[in-house]
Parts: sequence; C-alpha cells; structure tokens
Amino acid sequence: MSKITNEKLIELVDLTKEFEDGMRAVDNVNLYVRRGEFVTFLGPSGCGKTTTLRMIAGFDTPTSGKIFLNGQDISNLPPNKRPINTVFQRYALFPHYNVFDNVAFGLKLKKIKVTYQDKNGKEFERVEKLSKKVIVEKVEKALKMVDLEGFEKRSISTLSGGQQQRVAIARALVNEPEILLLDEPLGALDLKMRKDMQLELKEMHKKLGITFIYVTHDQEEALTMSDTIVVMKDGVIQQVGSPTDIYNEPKNSFVADFIGESNIFSGTMVDDKKVKFIGTTFDCVDDFAKNEKVDVVVRPEDIFLMDEDKGQVKGKIISSIFKGMHYEMVMLVGKTEVVIQDTIERKVGEKVSIIIKPNDIHIMAKEFSSNKYDGYITKKNTVCFGDGEFDCDVTQLYPGSFLDEEGYLITAEGDKIDLTDVDVTVEVGLKDIEISDDAELGGAVGNIVSIIYKGDHYQLIVRTDEEEEDFVVDTEYTWNENDRVSVIIPSEKIKLALKQETKR
Repeated sequence: MSKITNEKLIELVDLTKEFEDGMRAVDNVNLYVRRGEFVTFLGPSGCGKTTTLRMIAGFDTPTSGKIFLNGQDISNLPPNKRPINTVFQRYALFPHYNVFDNVAFGLKLKKIKVTYQDKNGKEFERVEKLSKKVIVEKVEKALKMVDLEGFEKRSISTLSGGQQQRVAIARALVNEPEILLLDEPLGALDLKMRKDMQLELKEMHKKLGITFIYVTHDQEEALTMSDTIVVMKDGVIQQVGSPTDIYNEPKNSFVADFIGESNIFSGTMVDDKKVKFIGTTFDCVDDFAKNEKVDVVVRPEDIFLMDEDKGQVKGKIISSIFKGMHYEMVMLVGKTEVVIQDTIERKVGEKVSIIIKPNDIHIMAKEFSSNKYDGYITKKNTVCFGDGEFDCDVTQLYPGSFLDEEGYLITAEGDKIDLTDVDVTVEVGLKDIEISDDAELGGAVGNIVSIIYKGDHYQLIVRTDEEEEDFVVDTEYTWNENDRVSVIIPSEKIKLALKQETKR
C-alpha cells in the first residue's frame, strides 16, 4: 500500500537545461519529491516537463544545478546506474517477442555480483547473469502487479492498447526501481481507455508503494491521479500543490486558465477585502492594497444564477450549450462575458442576475501591468528593444528639446547631443500594441505563445525568434496560438527614459 513519507527521495536544486541553440528548456527549478508520492509535471508542450523527467532519468545532463537521490548527487550518473525506470508514450515493445520475453528482456542482460566460498572457506565474488528460475519468478511477480497473470505466452500484437501499456509498466517494475517515471504513457490510448487507465495507474501506485513521477499536458489526468501537481510554463515552475489547492487557489492567471475552466477578470481593490470587477463591488477574502489593480478568478461552477432582480449583477444570456452534466451558459454584463455552469438552463435572450460568494472569488496580483525593456537609440533616432526596431519620439528624453535638420537633439539649454547608442529604458502599455499577420508592418516579428481570455479581451504573449523577447498584448481580437505576427507600436505610445548617457 502506498504511504507518503516526509522523506525527500528526489531533490532538484537550481536545475537548468540549456540546449546548443541557446534555448533554455528548464530554468532554475527547485523541487523535492517525497518517498511514495505520485507527482505529476503538468504544462503545455515545450514547458520543460519532459526535459526535467529526462534529467531525473539520466538521459539528459543538466547544464547547471544538482539532482539528489536519497541525499546523493546523481546529476552525472548514467541511466543504468540509477534505481529509476521510465515508461514512454510509445511503449517500445518488441512485436516479435511474447509478453514474457518483453518483460524479461532487461533481466536477461542484467548481471549481478554473487559471493562464493572456496574449499578453504575464503569468500570471493563472481559476476553472473540471473538464473532462469529467478527471471521467471521476477516476471511472474511483475505481471501479477499489473493484472496480466496468464498472459506470458500472448503475442504483443494480440493485446489491446491498455494491455500493452501494462506490459510496458511490468517491464519497468521487474527491475524493482525506487522511482517509476511515466512520460505521457496514456497519450496513444482512446478517451475511454485513457480514463480507465488513469484509475488503474492510481490503484497500481497505491498497491506498489513506490514513487511515481508522471508527465502530462492533460489537466484532468493530473487532477485525477496526483498527490502533488507541479505546473510548468517556459521551463519555470508556476505552482506546486495538491490537486485541490491548484484548482481552488491558482497562483496566477496562467495556472487558473490552464487548470480547468475559469473566468478571469481585471479588477481593482476598492477597500479592505472588497474588489470591484464587472462593474460591481464584491466582498472577498483576499487582502490586497487599496486601489491595486488585480486579476480576479471565478470558476464557472461557483457562480449562482438568479432571476433578474435577485442577484448582485444583472445581465443577459447570450449562449447556452448542454455539456452532459450541466449547461454552460454565457452571460453578457456590459461588454464582459461571464461563463456559468448550472444544471438548470436559462434560455438565450433571458435577462438574469448572478451571485458570487466571497470564498469563491480568488484575487491574484497582476502578472503584467506594462511591457518594460532595456533598449538603445540608433543613429536614425529610432529605438531598438524587444528584438526589434521602432520609431519613437526621442525628445521626451530631454524636456523642451527638439531635433535639428541633421537629426541631432538640441536641449532646452541649447546643447547639441548625438543620441546614437545611448541606453534607455522603454515602457509600453498592454493596450498600446497592435499585432498583424503582415510581417512587414511591425518593428518586431514573433509567434503567439499564450492566449488567456479575460472576459472582455484576450491577453496574448508574442515571443520573438532570436532573443526570445516577449510582448504582452491586450486585444479584443481573436488569434490562435502559434500564429506568426508582427508587433506594431505607435511612436507616441513608446515611453523612453535615459538609463545612462554612456555609449554601448
């Protein structure tokens, strides 16, 4: 039976992995995994979860940082020297072997030290392969653990996807590892089988009592199976906690948006434990400074639909979809959309109101309030920042200044200044950036890597190619992740300040 202890089995300390092209897949990760725990790394593609798993397994070497197992540094230990086994999404079973031979494959190659005594009673060691009897015993034990007793002679090709997955797990378990790593092992299964295997894996973990470290991008999988969830984005841990904590108390808008469905609104703290959003002041339980701009998260199932005059906020139903267990409805409040889940449907066009209880309002510090960069002025009096070049008003660097016909800046005191290569700080508002699918229009080009809907607008992150600089954009228009776009910033929206007047 699985029993989680407080003992740190695996500890990652300042773990970083940077590839040859300069891409940092894992960035200064600090984490520990307790003995007997079921830990899930969760995040979108490219967030660093599989790279972290591969470093724990020994397939990738950290660029910096340490991996400790039972307090011993194993950062540079080869995979075959670690008491760790990995199950991959593609099970890599041998199709021409039966179940027994697939599970026994590693055991047949394994060598152990055996101690003997000579005729004089002196002990000596000999390296030997495992005996056939020992191999049979270990394989039968592993197959029993995964409920595949009697399948020893079955051909791999006759097994279902779920059975093949269990064979792959048995092949890993037969080596009696301290830790089992699972890299999206259910990804190749259909939906029903995936749900069945989620429950089976959780039961298997309880029965085996060993530590599972699991990688997935599927939120439901993580919430269903895990003792602890590690949410990652861009190689950085965003939040670590139990499924309940992660769902009910997200640390930022990315976690709130990625785990389950959420309403995310822009709000303002108007008093002690009072927040204003969607045009109304609500009581809440989180304490932030008065007048602080915040993000407000409310789960759709935590909003109570009422008749028009009985709630805190009035609106009109503009959409209703039956989702099996509930109706998902959208209520329009001014220009803001509020998503609501309820077992009773309100028809499209119906005027309603809602109640949101203080405990169901989750307040978070705004992750982004503006875009800030280090930049420099070019000889053309444009400004380079964010992996791009933009027109700007350089006269704001010196109040009362102007540009002469040659492009030199003349200060209010009459001094002549060449601004070429002068370092500046740059600030641009989230609503002051436009994006276009025409790469020639903007000062920088990149791909949309994140989209979060905030009730009345989308918040996008555009990441450039070369320097991987981010532009955070608030827009009313719909885009798709991975869209290739250019970044357009009107010159009057770029705020400049002198960083220092030295040359670059």
